[in-house]
This record gives sequence, structure tokens and C-alpha cells, in this order.
Amino acid sequence: MLDHVFTDAIGALRDALEQAMLERQAFEERFQVDVLLGDVTWETSYGLPGEGLPPRVRADLTLDWPTWSQTAYRSWYLDGELGAEPPRIDIEVVLRIQRLVDAPDPRTVLAVLPTESPSIGAEHLVRSGPTVETVSNDDLTEAEHAIEVSYEGSYELDESALADGSILDEHFSAMGGWISSVLVRLGDLRFDFLPPQDQPPLGTEG
Repeated sequence: MLDHVFTDAIGALRDALEQAMLERQAFEERFQVDVLLGDVTWETSYGLPGEGLPPRVRADLTLDWPTWSQTAYRSWYLDGELGAEPPRIDIEVVLRIQRLVDAPDPRTVLAVLPTESPSIGAEHLVRSGPTVETVSNDDLTEAEHAIEVSYEGSYELDESALADGSILDEHFSAMGGWISSVLVRLGDLRFDFLPPQDQPPLGTEG
């Protein structure tokens, strides 16, 4: 893999998620470069094991490396000095409950979610308001509901993290256990769920 602090952060977060026994969703991982602006983005999704496809609850994660962060990192790499504005990785974690039979009460979901994530270095991700989604078929006879709550923030890279990638492992280590625990809390809420796509509809077994 490319030797770069951003890929080190990706590896640290992926290790934390897999050590928490979360299951990466097939075909949901992307590494993208904005050819106009130069921003680099990594996206992935994880769920609890044994949930089926799509899972009832999942976490969508995004790490963003802005072009100005690359400029700051390149300056440190070549000159050995960190400028006034250190490079930063923007982080978003979206927690999603899906396959719902009925539209959920957002207050029920927010009641089991903290307002902030555990610390990532010196930073925390902060919770935003929920988004409720309804998808219907073309004749409006069937509907499926979902709700999302996102956490957003930034991780600022100081000289020690830039020089030693193992510090990223330490700083991101709490993320896996935290995401796993909140997914379990969301999965324990008393909602009615539609069957996953890889199982027959309810009442048709056997």
C-alpha cells in the first residue's frame, strides 16, 4: 500500500473495526480522488455479524483528506517543519437503522446514542440531528423506512503522529469498540423489521 499518513489512518481504523468483530459490507468500500479539487476520500460500511443483506443496522464511515492537508503534509515531509495549520483528516460516521416496517420515532433512537464519540487523539466526533427516510414502490402500496444519525469531526495530525504511524493505531483504537456498542444498542431497539434480501419474506418459509 502507498506509504502515506492518510493510508496509515485508513489501516488503523480498519484494524479497529475488525478487532471489534464487525463485518465489512461487500462492495461498499471506495477510495476516490476528486480530479478537480484534489481531495481524497475513503468510504466503507460495517455491520454486526449475521445480520443478512442489507443488515438491520450499519455504520457508514468516511475519511476525507482535503487538498490543503496534502499541501501541509508535503511541506512537513520535504522541509521537516510543521506549518501554522497542521494537516487534518475529516471524519464522518453515519449510524443507520434500515428495513423498518414503520417510520421510527427519532427520540427513541437519540435516547440510546451519546452526543459525542470517544476521543480520537484530542478530538471528538459530535452528533448531528437525525434524518428519517421513507422509500415506496411505484404504486405506493409498500414502503420501507430508515433513520440515520451522523457524527462529524476532524482529527488533527501533530508531528508525532506524522512521524510515527503507530500513534494512529492508538488514537483510532477506541473507534471500533464504540461503533460496535452503539450498533448493538440500535439493534436492540424494539422495531419491526422487514426480512433481508437474502431470506424469504415472512410467512413463506418451508
